[in-house]
Amino acid sequence: MATGSSPIKVYEELVRMHKEDGLSFSNVVTFNLDEYYPMKKENNHSYHYFMHEHLFNHIDIKPENINIPDGTIPIDALKQYCIAYENKIINAGGLDFQLLGIGRTGHVGFNEPGSHINSGTRIITLDYITRVDASSDFNGIENVSKRAITMGVSTILKSKRIILMAWGQNKADVIKSTIQGDISPEIPATFLQNHDNTTFVLDQSAASELTRFKTPWLVQDCNWTLELKCKAIVWLCLKTNRSILKLTDRDYNNNGMSDLLALEGSAYDLNINMFNVLQHTITGWPGGKPNTDDINRPERANPAKKRIILFSPHPDDDVISMGGTFSKLIRQGHDIHVVYQTSGNIAVTDEEALKFAEVCIDFVENDVTKIDFQSVIDFLNNKSENQMDSLEVLKLKGLIRRRESYAAVRYIGLKEANIHFLDLPFYETGLIKKNPIHDKDIAIVKAIIEKIKPHQVFAAGDLADPHGTHEVCLNAIFAAMGALKPEPFMKDCWLWLYRGAWHEWEIHEIDMAVPLSPEEVMLKRHAILYHQSQKDRVMFQGNDSREFWVRAEDRNKHTAKLYDDLGLAEYEAIEAFKRFDY
Repeated sequence: MATGSSPIKVYEELVRMHKEDGLSFSNVVTFNLDEYYPMKKENNHSYHYFMHEHLFNHIDIKPENINIPDGTIPIDALKQYCIAYENKIINAGGLDFQLLGIGRTGHVGFNEPGSHINSGTRIITLDYITRVDASSDFNGIENVSKRAITMGVSTILKSKRIILMAWGQNKADVIKSTIQGDISPEIPATFLQNHDNTTFVLDQSAASELTRFKTPWLVQDCNWTLELKCKAIVWLCLKTNRSILKLTDRDYNNNGMSDLLALEGSAYDLNINMFNVLQHTITGWPGGKPNTDDINRPERANPAKKRIILFSPHPDDDVISMGGTFSKLIRQGHDIHVVYQTSGNIAVTDEEALKFAEVCIDFVENDVTKIDFQSVIDFLNNKSENQMDSLEVLKLKGLIRRRESYAAVRYIGLKEANIHFLDLPFYETGLIKKNPIHDKDIAIVKAIIEKIKPHQVFAAGDLADPHGTHEVCLNAIFAAMGALKPEPFMKDCWLWLYRGAWHEWEIHEIDMAVPLSPEEVMLKRHAILYHQSQKDRVMFQGNDSREFWVRAEDRNKHTAKLYDDLGLAEYEAIEAFKRFDY
């Protein structure tokens, strides 16, 4: 059985089936794939803790039938323990079913690159990338174990039935290598190609680099939608190093698009049409340009001055992902409100909070403050591993994020009356693990929309953040807007999704491209830098080691370069948006 984020929904469904449908696990024997080493069972980072938290505590499995590698075995007894673990699997009749996830290194279990096809249960040194990916759960890579006990490749391959699950864009490259690449110990998951009964269950993002999804025209007949035409022609331009208007009939015929060419008549007509489609996504007026013909513009001209909500899951997503567009909307006279959906408190390091507390205690008397800063200092100086922050510490960390947000948007030019903090309850656990979305969260989002009655809503469509906060926040917006859809003001409300913190929209996905001047790029950078607690040693960096201002700027400049390479106008940078029909 696997751990990590991939199987959580499966375990939730098994628990539901047990409680509601009477599914019994009384005769089930389980063997987990791996465990960090060394690791105490009661540690909330242990897989023993994970499995009981997500599954075993909620079903009728017999405790003696649960087998999880023991991270407390002395090192000199570990080899014999691993042999015994293998024998226990054999004595149980082997593995009937194996549920797997996959790491970015291609590991299954913790079989890192170099693992042999004949390997059994053993201790292994974790790859640096694996530790980086786990670091957000451990509050820093320095807290992630360097070793682990893992079931071997040979043991996994002896399973009668295997299902591997993968979700998200960050798994796309390794999924492509696993399914389409050569079998190699460098990507241990490729050994699954030789298993007779393995199924990969992927979401669209994880499957996005597979040929059948990324370039389907190379392997099958296509239903040529406008978006697929755009995707194919952008790909063809980059492959041939030609701009759109320079593509020839031969370019199309030689690259799997002869049917598209036949459908459209000629490269000339096809090129002109697609050039115009992309050209019409570009606008310097993200709120709509007043008193103009808006037939070919991404936004409406009327009303000339719009009420706008910019939802930001964390207190810095607004400026990271659309700081330039944010500034334009203010300068162009729109009534824009920024709405921070969560406090972002767990993303503030203890060191940062301690620094602020020490400054505060030097500056003010305790009896006139709302936070007992001395208790905060004492707590942080004596905080034990895995200890949850006190309410005072969480409050301070939340205030740090809040005041950084005020500073950033004041710099952009927004008045303070248009800044809103929702502090959605699902987030306020004090832990990395958040609560599921609740009706209270949706009601809070719904209330702010009803209050402002926006013509435009901007929301984070970047769902690759490490702990899924963006996705929960977006689902709350979807639910709130869906519930409000019958309201008269909603018929004029358009929803735009932005990205930038973790990924960017592909060219064929973009409905509105907002160019930024060099001055606007610098303004955006400076606004991001007001979020000092998220600089340098960022707690939740994800798999991108660059600082947020660097990755955002690089992505915006890359988008602009792609437009330029396609033969469109040349800009310093471009922020991209996709319109969503809710």
